[in-house]
Amino acid sequence: MSNKKWKEIPIGGLILEPGNSVKYKTGGWRVFRPVHDPTKCSNCLICWIYCPDSSIIVKNGKIEKFDYDHCKGCGICARECPPKIKAIKMVKEE
Repeated sequence: MSNKKWKEIPIGGLILEPGNSVKYKTGGWRVFRPVHDPTKCSNCLICWIYCPDSSIIVKNGKIEKFDYDHCKGCGICARECPPKIKAIKMVKEE
Protein backbone atom coordinates (compact mmCIF):
# COMPACT_ATOMS: atom_id res chain seq x y z
CA MET A 1 0.00 0.00 0.00
CA SER A 2 1.30 3.41 -0.85
CA ASN A 3 1.15 6.18 1.70
CA LYS A 4 -1.78 8.43 0.93
CA LYS A 5 -1.66 12.15 1.39
CA TRP A 6 -4.32 13.53 3.72
CA LYS A 7 -6.39 14.89 0.83
CA GLU A 8 -6.64 11.37 -0.64
CA ILE A 9 -8.17 9.87 2.54
CA PRO A 10 -12.02 9.68 2.49
CA ILE A 11 -13.81 12.33 4.57
CA GLY A 12 -14.05 11.18 8.16
CA GLY A 13 -11.38 8.57 7.57
CA LEU A 14 -14.07 6.14 6.44
CA ILE A 15 -12.98 2.64 5.55
CA LEU A 16 -14.67 1.99 2.23
CA GLU A 17 -13.83 -1.67 1.80
CA PRO A 18 -14.24 -4.15 4.69
CA GLY A 19 -11.29 -6.12 5.99
CA ASN A 20 -8.64 -3.73 4.77
CA SER A 21 -7.42 -2.33 8.10
CA VAL A 22 -4.28 -4.46 7.85
CA LYS A 23 -3.23 -2.28 4.91
CA TYR A 24 -3.25 0.85 7.08
CA LYS A 25 -0.08 1.00 9.10
CA THR A 26 -0.97 3.17 12.07
CA GLY A 27 2.17 2.64 14.13
CA GLY A 28 3.50 5.99 12.97
CA TRP A 29 0.98 7.72 15.26
CA ARG A 30 2.66 6.29 18.33
CA VAL A 31 4.39 8.50 20.91
CA PHE A 32 5.04 5.70 23.40
CA ARG A 33 5.98 2.14 22.48
CA PRO A 34 5.18 -0.95 24.60
CA VAL A 35 8.20 -2.99 25.60
CA HIS A 36 7.70 -6.52 26.85
CA ASP A 37 9.90 -8.16 29.49
CA PRO A 38 9.51 -11.94 28.98
CA THR A 39 11.37 -12.68 32.23
CA LYS A 40 8.55 -11.03 34.22
CA CYS A 41 5.63 -12.13 32.04
CA SER A 42 3.29 -14.91 33.22
CA ASN A 43 1.65 -15.08 29.76
CA CYS A 44 -1.81 -14.55 31.21
CA LEU A 45 -2.59 -12.78 27.88
CA ILE A 46 -4.80 -10.14 29.50
CA CYS A 47 -2.89 -7.59 27.40
CA TRP A 48 -3.74 -9.56 24.25
CA ILE A 49 -7.44 -9.59 25.17
CA TYR A 50 -7.55 -5.83 25.73
CA CYS A 51 -5.36 -4.68 22.81
CA PRO A 52 -7.76 -2.74 20.54
CA ASP A 53 -5.51 -3.16 17.50
CA SER A 54 -4.66 -6.87 17.84
CA SER A 55 -1.03 -5.79 17.89
CA ILE A 56 0.18 -8.40 20.36
CA ILE A 57 1.35 -11.45 18.48
CA VAL A 58 0.95 -14.70 20.41
CA LYS A 59 2.55 -17.99 19.48
CA ASN A 60 2.09 -21.25 21.41
CA GLY A 61 0.25 -19.43 24.19
CA LYS A 62 3.04 -16.92 24.79
CA ILE A 63 3.59 -13.34 23.75
CA GLU A 64 5.99 -13.43 20.84
CA LYS A 65 6.20 -9.77 19.90
CA PHE A 66 4.32 -6.55 19.22
CA ASP A 67 3.15 -5.63 15.75
CA TYR A 68 4.64 -2.15 15.76
CA ASP A 69 3.25 -1.43 12.28
CA HIS A 70 -0.25 -1.32 13.78
CA CYS A 71 0.29 -0.57 17.50
CA LYS A 72 -0.76 3.02 18.19
CA GLY A 73 0.88 3.04 21.63
CA CYS A 74 -2.34 3.49 23.58
CA GLY A 75 -0.80 1.76 26.61
CA ILE A 76 -3.84 -0.38 27.44
CA CYS A 77 -1.61 -3.47 27.40
CA ALA A 78 0.72 -1.96 30.02
CA ARG A 79 -2.20 -0.73 32.13
CA GLU A 80 -3.96 -4.11 32.10
CA CYS A 81 -0.82 -6.12 32.89
CA PRO A 82 -1.31 -7.39 36.48
CA PRO A 83 0.23 -4.98 39.03
CA LYS A 84 2.41 -7.64 40.64
CA ILE A 85 3.92 -8.53 37.26
CA LYS A 86 4.14 -5.35 35.15
CA ALA A 87 5.88 -7.09 32.25
CA ILE A 88 5.02 -4.32 29.78
CA LYS A 89 6.27 -0.78 30.12
CA MET A 90 5.72 2.18 27.83
CA VAL A 91 8.85 3.85 26.50
CA LYS A 92 8.90 7.14 24.65
CA GLU A 93 9.62 6.82 20.93
CA GLU A 94 12.79 8.49 19.75
